[in-house]
Amino acid sequence: MSDIIKHFQTLTQIPHCSKEADKLLHFLVAFASGRGYAVEVDEMKNIYIHKGNPSLCLQAHYDMVCMGKAPVLETYEEAGWMSARNSSLGADNGMGIAMMMQLMDEGAALEFLLTSDEEVGLIGANAVDFALKSSYMLNLDSEDEAEVYIGCAGGVDITASKEDVFVEGKGVCYEVAVKGLVGGHSGVDIDKGIPSAIKLLGAYLYQHGITQLASLYAGERRNSIPANAVAIVYSQTELKDEELVKVRVLSETPKVLSEGEKIIAMIEAFRHGVHAHNETLGIPDTSINLAIITTDEKGGIVVESSARAMDAQKLAALSKETLDFFHAYGFHTTLEDKYPAWKPDISEFTNLVSAQMQAVFGKTKLMAIHAGLECGVIAEKYPAMKFASIGPTIRYPHSTREKVDLASVERTFEVVKKIIQYTSGFTMIDTKVENE
Repeated sequence: MSDIIKHFQTLTQIPHCSKEADKLLHFLVAFASGRGYAVEVDEMKNIYIHKGNPSLCLQAHYDMVCMGKAPVLETYEEAGWMSARNSSLGADNGMGIAMMMQLMDEGAALEFLLTSDEEVGLIGANAVDFALKSSYMLNLDSEDEAEVYIGCAGGVDITASKEDVFVEGKGVCYEVAVKGLVGGHSGVDIDKGIPSAIKLLGAYLYQHGITQLASLYAGERRNSIPANAVAIVYSQTELKDEELVKVRVLSETPKVLSEGEKIIAMIEAFRHGVHAHNETLGIPDTSINLAIITTDEKGGIVVESSARAMDAQKLAALSKETLDFFHAYGFHTTLEDKYPAWKPDISEFTNLVSAQMQAVFGKTKLMAIHAGLECGVIAEKYPAMKFASIGPTIRYPHSTREKVDLASVERTFEVVKKIIQYTSGFTMIDTKVENE
C-alpha cells in the first residue's frame, strides 16, 4: 500500500462529515505544523498551510458527503478499486488531502488551501481571504484521470416551505416506500439515468389517485440524487407492491394534510433532472435535483432542491422558473448557498497541466464539469491567479457506491509532482519526514 493510500486510510478513521469536521481540522493543523509548515485557520475553518515562497497553491476541501453508515467507514479493495461497506467513501475529496499530506511529508515548498463545508454550498470557499502568494492554483477535486478541468457549473439551493393543517383520513392506512436505490452525485451523475426515489414515489401515489398524505420523508442530501423516500397515506382502494415500490398496511390512524393532493401533484409535475444539454462541452447545461422533502407533526412541509447551470444567466433563468413553480403550489421560497460558474479559461497554466497529463497518461483532454468546483468562487477573490483542476478517477461520489481507482491515484500524483517541478519557485527537502 502506497503512502498516499495509507494517509487516506488515516483520514477515513477521522469523522469529517460536512459541518462536523472539527476533528479532522485539528488533525490536519497538527500534521502540517509538525512538519514545519506555517498554518492559519480562519473563522470559517478554512486552513492555509505554507512554506517558503511558492508559485503554486494546491487546493482541496476536507469535508465529505456522509451517506449510509458514514462517518463510520470500513474500507475494502476489489479489483483495484477502494470502496467503503454500506457508506460513502470520502475519496471526494480525501484523496486530494492525502496527496497534500504526502507532499508535506516530503517537505514541498508549496501553499495548501483546505476549505471547509464545500459539499453544502462551498461555504468555506466563499469566505477565503488569506494572503495567498502563488500565481497558480491546482484544485484536486476532479474525478476523471487524464482530464484537465478548466470550467464548472454554478449553482444555488432553492428551499420551499409552507404550513398546512391536519384533517381526518379515510380508508386504509399504508406505508409506501422506495428504498435502497443507488443514488449519486446531483451534478456529474444527473444525466446518468439514475432513478430518483422521490419521483418514483410521487409517480406511484399520483397514478393510484392518492389524495390523503399523512407524512413524507424523502431524500438524504441536497447534492445527492434521492435514494430513499417513504410516505404514509390513506387509500380507499387496495395498494400493491410494484417493482421498486413496496407497500404495507399500517394499524395506526394518523391524520392527513389538507393539501396532500396538491403536494403529490407538485412532486409529479416537478422537472427533476437535466433541463438542457451543452453540446459544445458535451455535458448538461442546466439541471435541478429534487433532493429532500420532509413533513413535521405540526403540518409543516419543506422541499429542498439544488439547481446548476453552466453560466450565470441560465442559472438565473432556472432559479426563476423553479421559484415560480413552487409559488404556484402555495410555497414560500428562499435561495441559499449560491456559487458562481467558472467560465472555461485556457491559459499557460492549463496548457502546462495538460502537457504533464499527456506525459503520464499518454492522453489529455480539456474539460468542464456540471458540478461546483471551488475554482469559480476563489477565482473571483484572486483575479490574477490562474486555475486548473485534476483528480483521480472516482465513481458514484455522494452515494454508498462511491469508489476510487487506486492506480489512478498514483498516476495522478505523478502528474502533480511534474506540475510542481515545472512551476517556478519549487524546492524539495531531500530527507523524508517520518509519519507521526
